[in-house]
Amino acid sequence: MSDPNRRQFLQNTSAGLAGSVAVASAPAARAANAVNEVVVGLVGHGGRGRQVASLFASQENVRIGWVADANKNRLQAAAQGFNGQRPKLTDDMRKIYDDPAVDAVIVATPDHWHTPAAILACDAGKHVYVEKPCSHNIREGRLLVEAARRNKRLVQHGTQVRSTQMMIEAVQRLREGIIGDVKVVKAWNIQRRGSIGHDKPQAPPAHLDYDLWQGPTPPLPYQQNRVDSHWNWWYHYGTGDMGNDGVHDIDYARWGLGVETHPNRVVALGGKYFFDDDQQFPDTQQVTFEYDGDGSHGSQKMFIYEQRLWSTNYPHNVDSGVEYYGTKGQLFLSRRGKAQWLADRNQRKELDIQLQPQDDKSHVINFIEAVRGQAKLNAEIEVGHLTTSLCHLGNIAIRLGRPLQFDPVKEQFIGDDTANRLVGRSYRPGHWATPQDA
Repeated sequence: MSDPNRRQFLQNTSAGLAGSVAVASAPAARAANAVNEVVVGLVGHGGRGRQVASLFASQENVRIGWVADANKNRLQAAAQGFNGQRPKLTDDMRKIYDDPAVDAVIVATPDHWHTPAAILACDAGKHVYVEKPCSHNIREGRLLVEAARRNKRLVQHGTQVRSTQMMIEAVQRLREGIIGDVKVVKAWNIQRRGSIGHDKPQAPPAHLDYDLWQGPTPPLPYQQNRVDSHWNWWYHYGTGDMGNDGVHDIDYARWGLGVETHPNRVVALGGKYFFDDDQQFPDTQQVTFEYDGDGSHGSQKMFIYEQRLWSTNYPHNVDSGVEYYGTKGQLFLSRRGKAQWLADRNQRKELDIQLQPQDDKSHVINFIEAVRGQAKLNAEIEVGHLTTSLCHLGNIAIRLGRPLQFDPVKEQFIGDDTANRLVGRSYRPGHWATPQDA
């Protein structure tokens, strides 16, 4: 590929796909107004929410105007502000959405609130930066894509590898054929997590509005190891570590593999091989996805994901990474800032890219520039939906313990009513945050 074409690729990585997803631009009036100041509301002032909001506040002419949280202690902590800015505080995110001065919203809640909060923001005319995973289930992901399109809002998914220059350039090398035709990719998430122990229902603490925290999900009794950082491991609220951390590596694995749709088949094995506690998701997973391509010989591709949450030993001396296998070699990448290129017969080659870890700041800057009408999103919500759905598909296959066939267009399992009941979820009747057509 010529240098001009390479530069064009680097400037147009918004969809991260061979064919770009059409991204709605911010309306001209809103974009012009936002050049002077972008006002942002934060929904969810946990550790990640504060970190992302601080990145926003560090940018020129960006102000955190509101913070919403169901936890009074976290709201009180938010009163200290961001970069000298003192936001308004509320326990009701709808007050943020009702404020016409707010241009965009950061959704950094537990997973079960990601899509409902983001859809409400879109419907209120706000652009959205939604943390990963963008949805709690496959159906919600599609509803969020539709809400973004319906309202012509920009929705950025919090998979920051899409704005990391090392990954942008590495994927371009794959497109140029550095290892030939990429046929198979393997991603891994290997780390030692902690136990959440065993607990029993109890009264919620006074500082937490537990009913509000649960949102539109059917209510469960309060249990300490279901909230704070533990909600990830419960079917009701989280997506396991495949959706929590593995989604990052799954994202650039899928990007480099060059697949622009859902897979056709998924096979998975795994379970709780190590932890004896209340968490419901597996600590050990081996998931394989197969893509049919266009149906012609040679167009098929395979994606392998492995997870061990009890280990401190991992490939390439790094806990998270991806290996791409092509017809002319192999490429290893890690969002920790590592890479290795092997040609045929494992001949080591020099890879001419600058190594760097995952770049959260550039991802925020890309979103702000898109709101101002100066850029396209690097992780537009359709991209986020395709990546996040792999996490949901893998988890469903583990829960059911059998191979599954999936229709990428209908987003339904083929001939499997039990699996299809897990494509979406039930909600509290009449709750104000229940997504439309859920």
